Amino acid sequence: MSAPDGSPVGAERSIGQLFASATTEMSALVHDEIALAKAQLKQDVKRGATSGGAFSLAGALLVFSLPMLNFALAYGIRTWSHWNLAVCFLLSFAANVLVAGVLGLIGVVFAKKAKQGKGPQKVAASVKETAGVLQNAKPHPRPELDVDRTPEAIEAVARSSS
Repeated sequence: MSAPDGSPVGAERSIGQLFASATTEMSALVHDEIALAKAQLKQDVKRGATSGGAFSLAGALLVFSLPMLNFALAYGIRTWSHWNLAVCFLLSFAANVLVAGVLGLIGVVFAKKAKQGKGPQKVAASVKETAGVLQNAKPHPRPELDVDRTPEAIEAVARSSS
């Protein structure tokens, strides 16, 4: 089994290898967070489209069905109840408005769900949380220095190599 950079697990890795591994993993994490945000936005768009479709269907039903449904329902009520024809037409219109109102309520429910989706906000909060954890991470304690490697000698080597 090997680490992401190809070195065997348990083997000592250099700081460069550790940094490269951490950079690769952070890059993968960012890409995964972006993919999650896209998926959540797609779901919110689908909910919005469903809401728009329900509103459109309610409008089309109200517009196209009123004449035919009003005549059929009004004459049916008149046949059944022997009421005045004008009252029968009003009752048939009220029934059509009721059906359109129910479809409108369905559209409102889906619109509220789409508005409450907050997909990107969840991802942004997750990214901020990840960044906060990484900022608070403390490095591992360094091993004790050898007797022949004093801090001054290390500093001199660091200055000469830069």
